[in-house]
Amino acid sequence: MARTADRLTGEAVIRPWQPADSEATLAIFNQAVRETTASWESRPHSVAEWSSWGQRLVADGFLFLVAEQSGQVVGYATTSPFRPSPGYNRTAESSIFLAPPAQGQGLGQRLLAELIGQVRHQGLHALLAAIDATNQASLGLHAKLGFRPAGHLAEVGHKFGRWRDLILVELVLNDDPPPSD
Repeated sequence: MARTADRLTGEAVIRPWQPADSEATLAIFNQAVRETTASWESRPHSVAEWSSWGQRLVADGFLFLVAEQSGQVVGYATTSPFRPSPGYNRTAESSIFLAPPAQGQGLGQRLLAELIGQVRHQGLHALLAAIDATNQASLGLHAKLGFRPAGHLAEVGHKFGRWRDLILVELVLNDDPPPSD
């Protein structure tokens, strides 16, 4: 991946992920794995693993959006299954990651808002996010877009030699009645 400039210029474009975006989106994810608690993964992924995962995600009807600015991929957002049981098939979990130079510029809000709009169009009922309790930027972003706290799970994971708390937030997308079973 070309190194992201220290200062980004130009309007960001949000578009669907393509396999050619694997290296750039993976670089953003792997940086978060190595340096932050935004992901509790313990090891970076390979491009082959990442590309295969992205292709399966999209083939299964989930979203993988990319934010591109000044010709470079600077962030992405995804939806994925919340739980495997059919009773959860109208609920998805969301993730959003930005390259450090893209953070704090409003791009995360645009990217997550686009994801929410597309999820509504898909007819999903609820969108969840699982966020490290110390990640105030992500918690604030989700609150700004209408997510509300749904649970605080104490010491359910670990990273960097510490137990980590997880905050679950949810956004109910519509007031549709439940589907018939």
